[in-house]
Amino acid sequence: MWNRLTDAEKATVRRHFQSWQLSQFLHGEQGALVCTAKIVQQVPAVDAKFYAATQVVDEARHVEAYSRLLHDKFELAYPINPHLQSLLDDTLSASAWDFTYLGMQVLIEGVALAAFGLIRDQSRSPLVASVNAYVMQDEARHVAFGRLALRDYYPHLTQKERDEREEFAVEGCYLLRNRFRAEEVWETLGLPVDECASYLERSDLMRMFRTNLFTRIVPTMKEIGLWGPKVRKAYADMGVLGFADLDFDAVAARDEEVARGFDARQAEIHQVAASA
Repeated sequence: MWNRLTDAEKATVRRHFQSWQLSQFLHGEQGALVCTAKIVQQVPAVDAKFYAATQVVDEARHVEAYSRLLHDKFELAYPINPHLQSLLDDTLSASAWDFTYLGMQVLIEGVALAAFGLIRDQSRSPLVASVNAYVMQDEARHVAFGRLALRDYYPHLTQKERDEREEFAVEGCYLLRNRFRAEEVWETLGLPVDECASYLERSDLMRMFRTNLFTRIVPTMKEIGLWGPKVRKAYADMGVLGFADLDFDAVAARDEEVARGFDARQAEIHQVAASA
């Protein structure tokens, strides 16, 4: 199907697809803003409240950055994907404070880190790449905060409580994996939705993208103690169980190094931002 498009049509598809991706980042950050405000209210420890309050500020800054990038530069935005909406709804409706941590700090933020990294490394726009690199610096702290809070809390749960959280996490992981079919893009462009989604799923890029999405989630789930048979089976089915022993801190250190590299390119990035 891709080979049947003209160069101009391919350029239009790329613009819409990247706008769709960035739109989902925006909606995820909006959800994170609400979830973190909820954590400030819910979490019992005062130190955790203080940290969550600083994250509210981070998320507000991210919402502004992605909103301006989409509306001022791309002049194109997409609504929230139904799969992401479903996970956000489940995360926000949960009454226990740790579900909010698990849904947002571990699952959504974990997938976001991997997705941001792929866009950062592959985008042809230094402005888009730099926005993602800088947002990743904040998100890495947020995921680390969730890891610390939950790995101390989950050992004290009953088996029934742990099973409930593992079921929530497995369902959330499938929702996150399935949200990258981009049906909204193909429908907007008047292209055959099923054919385009199938082509995308079979592509080497999407297989790599979907697999790498879980580089942060899998080792974090193991570290916090949600590592029962249901979780391991789900990750085996997804082909991501091998990430269990990945060094999360080493990956985060590389992300920091890449972000510092963008500091040296500030003149170029400002020039792109001014001309875009």
